[in-house]
Amino acid sequence: MKFRRFYAIFRKEGVHIVRDWRSLGLALAIPAMLLLLFGYALTLDVDKIPTAVYDQDRTPQSRELIAHFQGSRYFTISDLNATYSSMEKSINKSSIIVGMVIPRDFGRTILSNGAAKVQLILDGSDSNTASIAIGYASALVATYSGEVRDRALSLRGTPKVKLPVDVRVRMLYNSELKSKNFIIPGLISVILMLVAAMLTSLTIAREWESGTMEQLLSTPVRPIELLMGKLCAYFVLGMADMVLALILGMGVFKVPLHGSAWLLAVASVLYLFGALCWGILISTIARSQQVAFQLSLLSSFLPAFLLSGFIYSLDNMPWIIRQISLIFPARYFVAILQGVFLKGIGFGLLYWNLLFLLIYAVLVFVIANKKLRPKIA
Repeated sequence: MKFRRFYAIFRKEGVHIVRDWRSLGLALAIPAMLLLLFGYALTLDVDKIPTAVYDQDRTPQSRELIAHFQGSRYFTISDLNATYSSMEKSINKSSIIVGMVIPRDFGRTILSNGAAKVQLILDGSDSNTASIAIGYASALVATYSGEVRDRALSLRGTPKVKLPVDVRVRMLYNSELKSKNFIIPGLISVILMLVAAMLTSLTIAREWESGTMEQLLSTPVRPIELLMGKLCAYFVLGMADMVLALILGMGVFKVPLHGSAWLLAVASVLYLFGALCWGILISTIARSQQVAFQLSLLSSFLPAFLLSGFIYSLDNMPWIIRQISLIFPARYFVAILQGVFLKGIGFGLLYWNLLFLLIYAVLVFVIANKKLRPKIA
């Protein structure tokens, strides 16, 4: 490979990127837009659950139970004077998720040391939120029940009953359970894969359509020099997107970086290089922008979003889907991002993920180089 020819291609692509302000603006706007949109709009935190209360008892005991829900950050009481019919209408309109019904004999049953009952009505159309809401509500009711039991024992002069098992929870990583700390690092992998694969595939496909690619291939420039020149130009743009994503993630959303920045940089270089090679490989297969766009979207964005563990847990997926996810580099890069950002782990635990990214980048580069060999009729 001649450095002079490589540098000429690199410079040509750099000038082309700078002059094509629409592609340049798109490449820089997509990361910022996705980070701001997902960072603010997408959240896995289930709190401030809209709740309605139908208090048929209206005693101090029922009001005390309601106060537990009002004091919790997980529930927001939007209607204290609900009825069965109003709860049904509110659930149908999705204005509430939980409805709590306190029967008329609630306070009397508690004062007589009986087992009072409380009814919870939930909107099961969102099964995930409903199941989490059940857990929160059950915990609040159990806490109130324990307080009532302790007061009754105290009035009798009986010491409080100690639970046989004392559970003490310790969060090692992301102790505040903020979903942004989980979402933002994973989103970086989606952004890099989408921008890198789409830009390279569309740009080179446009050259195939306009006929300039054939002109380049008819010059003394070798395929490896052409490939490396284009890769390096878009690699600089991809690293700019990476830096922008880190600035927004750590500066705007306050995502902590507990691990090594050098390890993160090495993993990003390998992942970005493989994504760029994949985009060029797509452009050699589909020589039209429309087909290249569809292929890049299907083979980069969707697997990075769905099969990387970024949002959906891979452990809950069917066995065949988990095996398919093993061939996509986003799965390994997400594991590195989450390990470096949240857990602060190093090379000793992440070497397998780095090795796969290296193998993937080299393999796709070799295939793209062979596909780019000049075939002029």
